[in-house]
Amino acid sequence: MPFDIDMLKAHYESLPARVNAAKQALGRPLTLTEKILYAHLHADSPMQSYARGKDYVFFAPDRVAMQDATAQMALLQFMMCGRDKTAVPSTVHCDHLILAKEGANTDLKTAVDVNSEVYDFLSSVSNKYGIGFWKPGAGIIHQTVLENYAFPGGMMIGTDSHTPNAGGLGMLAIGVGGADAVDVMVGMAWELKMPKLIGVKLTGKLSGWTSPKDVILKVAGILTVKGGTGAIVEYFGDGAQSMSCTGKGTICNMGAEIGATTSTFGYDESMSRYFRATERHDVADLCDSVKEYLTGDDECYANPEKYFDQVIEIDLNTLEPHVNGPYTPDLAWPISEFAKAVRENGYPQKLEVGLIGSCTNSSYEDLDRAASIARQAKSKKLVAKAEFTITPGSEQIRYTVNRDGQLATFEEIGGVVMANACGPCIGQWSRHTDDPTRANSIITSFNRNFSKRNDGNPQTRSFVASPEIVTAFAIAGDLTFNPLTDTLINEDGQAVMLDPPSGVELPAKGFAVEDAGYLAPAADSSKVVISVSPSSNRLQLLTPFTPITNDQVQGMRILIKAKGKCTTDHISMAGPWLEFRGHLQNISKNTFISAVNYFNGEVNQVLNLVTNTYMAVPDSGLAYRDASISTVVFGEENYGEGSSREHAAMQPRFLGVKAVVVKSFARIHETNLKKQGALALTFANPEDYEKIRQDDSIDIQGFDSMAPGKSITMVLNHSDGTAESIELLHTYNEQQIEWLRAGSALNKIRQEMGVA
Repeated sequence: MPFDIDMLKAHYESLPARVNAAKQALGRPLTLTEKILYAHLHADSPMQSYARGKDYVFFAPDRVAMQDATAQMALLQFMMCGRDKTAVPSTVHCDHLILAKEGANTDLKTAVDVNSEVYDFLSSVSNKYGIGFWKPGAGIIHQTVLENYAFPGGMMIGTDSHTPNAGGLGMLAIGVGGADAVDVMVGMAWELKMPKLIGVKLTGKLSGWTSPKDVILKVAGILTVKGGTGAIVEYFGDGAQSMSCTGKGTICNMGAEIGATTSTFGYDESMSRYFRATERHDVADLCDSVKEYLTGDDECYANPEKYFDQVIEIDLNTLEPHVNGPYTPDLAWPISEFAKAVRENGYPQKLEVGLIGSCTNSSYEDLDRAASIARQAKSKKLVAKAEFTITPGSEQIRYTVNRDGQLATFEEIGGVVMANACGPCIGQWSRHTDDPTRANSIITSFNRNFSKRNDGNPQTRSFVASPEIVTAFAIAGDLTFNPLTDTLINEDGQAVMLDPPSGVELPAKGFAVEDAGYLAPAADSSKVVISVSPSSNRLQLLTPFTPITNDQVQGMRILIKAKGKCTTDHISMAGPWLEFRGHLQNISKNTFISAVNYFNGEVNQVLNLVTNTYMAVPDSGLAYRDASISTVVFGEENYGEGSSREHAAMQPRFLGVKAVVVKSFARIHETNLKKQGALALTFANPEDYEKIRQDDSIDIQGFDSMAPGKSITMVLNHSDGTAESIELLHTYNEQQIEWLRAGSALNKIRQEMGVA
């Protein structure tokens, strides 16, 4: 039986009335996005029209999902709120802490041993509070959610930026920080600025080497990494309906790379097929009975310019395979232009590693199409010239493709099957290399390719493509190879070509699994004990942040003025630091160690005006904090893009940062800063960023009278005795200002729950 079937029955029984009420209130046809948003309004937000990109609205999501790295901090916060159970169905998925090194069995066994303290904590908290727990090896959160929990017309939040993967099953699934998850798990309203709508009309049909991954790679090239900020992307058209459900999931997953709040597709036959293939016939029947409420109204798709804020049209008949990168997922190259780009930009031509799988591309269809290329390689006497790894997305996928022979096919050409986990995609990769600082190229079917993300080497040029393109490149070992037009020389010295990939959407014999890895919570949790050792290096109970005062935002010093791209990876690195995600004090030792200091062009070297020496950023922060001097961080565009990790907000707060002032924010990170009681501010004039001097003393005026829509002033007191005033903007509403005054959103919740 599907999980939470009673909730699903109630949802679909009431959905028509909720959608009809929204149509009446707005007086017009609705997009799918609008149907889901308005059907999930919380009681604190009455049914009325809300202005996109302007009005803050309260929602009531249906469920919460958390991965193990972010779940630690989310659950440490939840434990402070005084509830016995979560208010909505919630799950924890152990996928981030498994280091990819030797192969699936060895790596999983090592992870269970090394991370036992964290796994025991997460499982006991889950048991205590009624949370479903997916063991290490069960799979990556997003694949597991798609297989078990996602449902059309639903709304969920997840503590991972790629939560939108569930949009492949017609959800609005939104990545958030842990504090947002706490709001929903304690039964409070969840707040979001009403998103703008971007419509992507897909016409034609994919064929040959082109796959769903190429759609989002193309969209990323059009919109860039911040073009989707504050918007939900809705895909429609005959081209959308021609794609598989899991292909849709791939597109929605990587929508995080354009900054989109989430992405989604309307319910169609591919989703019904997927439900039935994953033994959720009841859900398929429920959806079929209300299917007109699970997609946009015909008028919206016939005249999209009237109903969407921006419309993009892509012809799948003519779409080329794409390769995006390096260093950013929006640098899009059609395959016909990629070899030229490699040569002209001096990217290392030799491909060292090809990696397929991950939460973005590890469906049965993905691996079957990639395996068809591997089978050709074997039959045409080719072997992979680059190292080649395969990461299944779940134990159900792994078991099924092992049964059906795809894994054996990969291994026959030199592939290594890794554990069902995130692994190299998030930097959990002990890479086999003779020089970890050498310039080199890798290509993945993952979603994100920031500098140092996969292997910690800033000289690694990481490119992103579909699994079938990655497999072809791994066989060739050469980034100037074009599988659509070029030949390869086999072991007999013959020139051979690879035929276009082929594969099936769903396994003919159905999915199979012996142990999916799920542990249900205890029916009676009264005797479940949660213990955290005071001497632990991995876990630490939280101490509430104290509210910022007006005195503390006078005479501030600069912790760092970050130059260029400053993602959550720059603010709080993943990889080897994942082990400290449940210990705020320890993980704060990595704060900004990868960010480039504007004043000297170096990483992790900033001037500290207490010691008058250059120090590592975390050490400088502690020196200022211990001297009772507040600090401020400056940044440029789309500051905080990338992961949903709230550590990137909590760590600066722990080090004494009171304000973060940038040209623009990525959505999730701006919210995380607000949730943690920090000031998230933007320059009214982005050029004022250049006025900041290394030894400035900085005052914020108007802090005590801060109000929605009212700008505030920052005074730069220069060391030469001069001063400059600059205008700063913010997007705080009344409730968010209350978080600020309380010290954090968690503090405000504790006050309201009577436990503060």
